[in-house]
Amino acid sequence: MKKVEKVLDTVMRFLMALAMLTLLVFGTWQIFTRWILGNPSTFTDELLRYVLIIAGFIGSAYCFYRDEHLALTLITDKAKGPFKLCLDIFIEICILFFVVYVFIFGGFKLANTATNVSSVMHIPMKTLYMIEPVCGILIVLARILKYVNLYTEKKGENK
Repeated sequence: MKKVEKVLDTVMRFLMALAMLTLLVFGTWQIFTRWILGNPSTFTDELLRYVLIIAGFIGSAYCFYRDEHLALTLITDKAKGPFKLCLDIFIEICILFFVVYVFIFGGFKLANTATNVSSVMHIPMKTLYMIEPVCGILIVLARILKYVNLYTEKKGENK
């Protein structure tokens, strides 16, 4: 299981680094063509917009994987014992429901109904919308790996 986690971590970190490098390179190119050449590049604005959205989705999946996503812990910090366990389980079920329904189901539905193309780069929007279900699958995979790790740790403690 650790090997799967390591591969998932490496892939997501690589994708984030690639997105950041793309933002840096093409952002610099956009500034150079606009201010130095006086003739702004037409495709970089659209490319940067899509790469930033993709980076946001991949970043959210990575935060779920590392268990560092935004959380309001006002109630969970004060809870103790069985109530805390039930509350944690309820929160995880809500997260999985949201991710499966909105990211995966909604993302596939959105991608399958998209028929238009981007205005400058002529990329099918269906291709761009696929980042949502892909990141949803990564989030679900990350949560499953977390559950497996918790289960094996608890099993190891009981021996």
